[in-house]
Amino acid sequence: MMADTQNVVETARTIAAEIAPRGAEIEALRRLPGDIAMRLGEAGFYRMYVSESAGGLEVPPSIAAQVIEAVAEGDAASAWVTFIGATTGLAFGRLTDDATRELLANPANLVSGVFAALGTATKVAGGFRVTGTWQWGSGSGNAQWVGGGCVLVEDGQPLTNSAGLPRNHMLFFPAADVISLDTWHVAGLSGTGSTAFQVKDLFVPEHRAAGYQVRSPPDRPLFRFPGFSPLAQGVGAVGLGIARASISELMTVAGEKKRGGSSTPLAEKPYVQMEIARAEARLRSARAFFYDAIDAGWEAANAGGPVAIHHSRDMRLATWHAMQESAAVVDMMYNLAGGSSIYDISPLQRQFRDVHVATQHFMVSPMIAETAGRLYLGLPTMTAGF
Repeated sequence: MMADTQNVVETARTIAAEIAPRGAEIEALRRLPGDIAMRLGEAGFYRMYVSESAGGLEVPPSIAAQVIEAVAEGDAASAWVTFIGATTGLAFGRLTDDATRELLANPANLVSGVFAALGTATKVAGGFRVTGTWQWGSGSGNAQWVGGGCVLVEDGQPLTNSAGLPRNHMLFFPAADVISLDTWHVAGLSGTGSTAFQVKDLFVPEHRAAGYQVRSPPDRPLFRFPGFSPLAQGVGAVGLGIARASISELMTVAGEKKRGGSSTPLAEKPYVQMEIARAEARLRSARAFFYDAIDAGWEAANAGGPVAIHHSRDMRLATWHAMQESAAVVDMMYNLAGGSSIYDISPLQRQFRDVHVATQHFMVSPMIAETAGRLYLGLPTMTAGF
């Protein structure tokens, strides 16, 4: 299906060009405008990690990352919601195909979710009664269904897995039953609508509890791939897209702006020329490591066995590095533009704020580099969720 997957990247570039002029509108709304959310869904972006048998695209992770990166060049918030919708779809691998089709009755549906087990699902006849509050509900205001991670409880006691640990599952709720909490007043990525949300004593049937009726995902490369890597890669891809957009914006500014009464534009300044070259080298280098590590992990997943920890290590380090370098490149462009970059009309000020909010996601925290370093050194290392 390589032709189809290449088409989805080209579609992402087209959509990015369409939404780029609407950045201020998206930010002011504090969620995606409905037509943009629908456009992303109609393109299939929310179904990139859903199996083909259930109506998804089931694309390789590098293709999904390219889609997210391309959308981020147009608008970071739109790209963020895209990767949240796409990675939530990974949970569908532990739902029946019928349950997945229910959630995607309209193929353009956005199903957002938070994997963290911040809810309690108490077993009752035919399903669960769920109560919980989840933070960082990106895209929940545009979603038709919302998922929340829960600890399963029966007769007052947590259900446990084979290791004796509480069983954590993602359960899915109709958006109409979800209470949105107006918490998303932030420095950047405002348009993601990443507000907290909650449900109270909500009945959820068993078939909408991922991993309850279907204990193992399909034995396909997408589900052999390390489970949290696509989530991390979504963050990194957003960073790469923002950084590329910032370089493009600075190119425009440098060709027009004359600083301090100078008769020549910024583009003629040797320091600006050198910084542009350095930024280009840093971004392309980080991007090359990012995609090289993803492709190596994907090759291992296609080989049929479990993906070795050294692939997870490299993918997570490459993603962390991509985020760090992306932020550094945006900083460089913001500073090169000088005082004009602080005004609301400048995309650079929004790119600066957006990228620095993205760096705060736990999937690209400094602990990722620490864990990778321990693995490189051969030290005993906790790698759960890595």
